[in-house]
Amino acid sequence: MKKTMILMALLLLVGVGSATAQERKFNLYGVGFYNLENLFDTCHDEGKNDYEYLPDGKNKWNGLKYSHKLKNMARVLSELGTDKLPGIGCAVIGVSEVENARALTDLCNQEPLKARNFQFVHVEGPDKRGVDCALLYNPKLFKVDNVKLVPYVYVLPADADRATRGFLTVSGQMAGEHVVVIVNHLPSRFAGSFYREEGGRQIRLVKDSLMKEDPNVKLFVMGDMNDDPQDKSMAEALGAKRKMNKVEEGGLWNPFWDTLASGRGTLQYDGRWNLFDQIILSRSLLDVKGKKDFSTLTYWSHQIFMRDYLFQKEGKYKGNPLRTHAGGSWLDGYSDHLPSVVYVIKEVK
Repeated sequence: MKKTMILMALLLLVGVGSATAQERKFNLYGVGFYNLENLFDTCHDEGKNDYEYLPDGKNKWNGLKYSHKLKNMARVLSELGTDKLPGIGCAVIGVSEVENARALTDLCNQEPLKARNFQFVHVEGPDKRGVDCALLYNPKLFKVDNVKLVPYVYVLPADADRATRGFLTVSGQMAGEHVVVIVNHLPSRFAGSFYREEGGRQIRLVKDSLMKEDPNVKLFVMGDMNDDPQDKSMAEALGAKRKMNKVEEGGLWNPFWDTLASGRGTLQYDGRWNLFDQIILSRSLLDVKGKKDFSTLTYWSHQIFMRDYLFQKEGKYKGNPLRTHAGGSWLDGYSDHLPSVVYVIKEVK
């Protein structure tokens, strides 16, 4: 009831004003993404280069720091989406830079997430440093049907021995509809644009395969893309459009393109905002013709999630996201990235 009343008020804001329209009921769902910036436990994982996140490693990563990191991450994740869904938050949240299932279990056991019975899906990946992607979800709002980690394939022979994060593909049900979330963490800026462009092409192949199986699937492509929306990996290789009315059948729309153009981003470098943390939508989620029908899950709005506590308050990097570590010091912060959220709406029949 609380969620429905929120939605009735929201609908009035878009100008649906007749008595009949006011009696319509709607549900709103939040879909989020957050780069957790190195959520490592304190134990060594065999075969992984996680040594800097051990008690005797570079970061002196001990139980105290780990417990604070878990608490800080849980605070953000539990508040994500509550600007429009107070007390409810997101139905699903993709995350990156998490070490393993043990860290995810500890995270979901933090009180603000445990109170909503948050669960997770995760497949151990080949990344040599040991960081993976995962999907957190509220089982009251999202049901998992199938999980698959599609590997990132290096196409150059010289890269044969490299390994990085794959594409975590989670198929499930939201509001009684077939929804698929693809969680990504593309190769770093140090790797060069070619590798992220190749990542964009490979995500596109995954997307095309899913749409071939179900042309009506509601698809969210999210992640730390290590590129901005207008860069080749996103705009050309993946093919995510800037304008909704330019999206063709089977295509994708990137709502965060105009967000960055307005001067807002999710991370800063040399005083400049970038927006690597994107949530991209399939055409099946869009009200392209402006009918405001909402009989199926439909894009409503999006935002970069901001709270005062997520930013540095002083010093050289004042105004930047408050990190866990910086300059060799433990800041007891959150992440070098800000989270992003998309809201989708559906009428209750």
